[in-house]
Amino acid sequence: MSTIDNIRNFAIIAHIDHGKSTIADRIIHKCGGLTEREMKAQVLDSMDIERERGITIKAQTVKLNYKAKDGKNYILNIIDTPGHVDFSYEVSRSLYACEGSILIVDSTQGVEAQTLANVYQAMDINHEIIPILNKIDLPASEIEKTKNQIEDVIGIDTSNSVSCSGKTGEGIEEILEKIIQILPPPKGNENNILKCLLVDSWYDSYLGVVILIRVIDGKIKKNMKIKMMSTNQEYIVEKVGVFTPKPKDIEELNSGEIGFIITGIKNLSDTKVGDTICEASSPLKEALPGFKPSKPVVFCGLFPVDSSEYQKLKDGLAKLKLNDSSFSFEPESSSALGLGFRCGFLGLLHLEIITERLEREFDINLLTTTPGVVYKVHLNNSKVLDLQNPSNLPDPTIIEYIEEPWIKATIITPDQYLGSIIKICQNKRGIQTNLNYSGNRAVLNYEIPLNEVVFDFNDRLKSITSGYASFDYEIIGHREGELVKLSILVNGETVDALAMMVHKDFAQTIGREVCEKLKDLIPRHNFMIPVQAAIGGKIIARETIKGFKKDVLTKIHGGGARDRKRKLLDKQKKGKSRSKQFGKVEIPQEAFIGVLKINKD
Repeated sequence: MSTIDNIRNFAIIAHIDHGKSTIADRIIHKCGGLTEREMKAQVLDSMDIERERGITIKAQTVKLNYKAKDGKNYILNIIDTPGHVDFSYEVSRSLYACEGSILIVDSTQGVEAQTLANVYQAMDINHEIIPILNKIDLPASEIEKTKNQIEDVIGIDTSNSVSCSGKTGEGIEEILEKIIQILPPPKGNENNILKCLLVDSWYDSYLGVVILIRVIDGKIKKNMKIKMMSTNQEYIVEKVGVFTPKPKDIEELNSGEIGFIITGIKNLSDTKVGDTICEASSPLKEALPGFKPSKPVVFCGLFPVDSSEYQKLKDGLAKLKLNDSSFSFEPESSSALGLGFRCGFLGLLHLEIITERLEREFDINLLTTTPGVVYKVHLNNSKVLDLQNPSNLPDPTIIEYIEEPWIKATIITPDQYLGSIIKICQNKRGIQTNLNYSGNRAVLNYEIPLNEVVFDFNDRLKSITSGYASFDYEIIGHREGELVKLSILVNGETVDALAMMVHKDFAQTIGREVCEKLKDLIPRHNFMIPVQAAIGGKIIARETIKGFKKDVLTKIHGGGARDRKRKLLDKQKKGKSRSKQFGKVEIPQEAFIGVLKINKD
């Protein structure tokens, strides 16, 4: 068995699409983790949705054996992490399980916003970092320019950097040699009492809960009795294994190693990510610091289009929750949409992935309400309410003030688009805090309310910069804002699913846009329908959907026609007012979707 000095634990970090999963493939192939026949592109991206979109959603681990040029055998534990801002909690906990990181930068694109976010997370926990310049086989590759950018923007020395191509495999051996030379081995002693960090856990329909662990001290074996320190529960280890990347059963995991254990746990809620695992017979006095729990920042309602699919939706959400602890949901009912769930997500991509998985894996037609954020409502009696659904806002007379979440946004863009980006940020109530240059690229820092960003900010940023700008954000807390609840009334009745919190200055514009959109999308009825936007009892915008008009006068001709016409028109008028009184306006699904797509500016 190799000593702890021959182990290297490292994470692969990068911006989206800079080639993390491809380089992981090349390393696995080089170390013989899979045979030629078993290899496929993005071998660590196991979900269909990951493979189709070309993104990593779940961090994956692999244990490889590598014979270095010095003749020694080394054990490499790789964690391939996601690049997207919505999955940064996956990155942070993966980094805690390692001593070093390899930072991949696309040599044709340079440093991007998510590169910065991920590398700063690694620096915060004192990781040794090796910069790797990928895609050198492309004609647009600029190695020296990218090296200068890494030094200027991030502040990392690039004298140890490696130039490689994940596509052709050039430079992969050099990366492996650098990992062995530069990255430190794990600290730990296998003779000490057992101390493990619970890095991740997921539900397997055959095995129950699979727990990914990093052994800090001691060793963990089959049939050992262990204890979870946060819950004080004890379990017997039924299986110990590693991913090579195929799951492989072994007898024990020693200190410094990363692997999985199975203990017969059936509920994922019993395994808290970041927990400390110790031996039941010799418990630890102090637990490891663990991870910051991930908090949902975007909330929206999910409703089945067909109300008979409610139970199916409930089961689907419960199954997805098993493998995604950052996602939350609770039942909610709406007079317009029926029974559904209020769900919390880490961002819009997270929302998109969950809704797509529900529709694809569980065959449910979904209706999604306007995404919103969590507001803190301070009442006159000093109580503070967390408001997720705008329709639950208390009476304005008992509210002292409302706070909304703000973010610190980092935008990296070629300088020709700078003016347009600054204009968008100002329209979104942003406050500029910094502007730096690296070559012909600008690094912009803004503080912006999350509510303004959550809707369509990223899409607009990409469209005005032809996809060249990159955007990353972190929550910096709540601040007081002049916020009002915008209610939408159709035929005098409030549609709670369309209620939204908006800034006072934008309320009239948004109200008018929503009314215009609904006028086009709600089908005509036999009676006239008013569509109104209101703040409290004050109507701020109105549109009218005209009713169908049947021609009741076609058969009238000859003497006394005028009186008979009047009589028939009065009768029609009475019938219309009666149908308006009893008629319920059906709002089609397209109307809700149309309102969601309204550009907030």
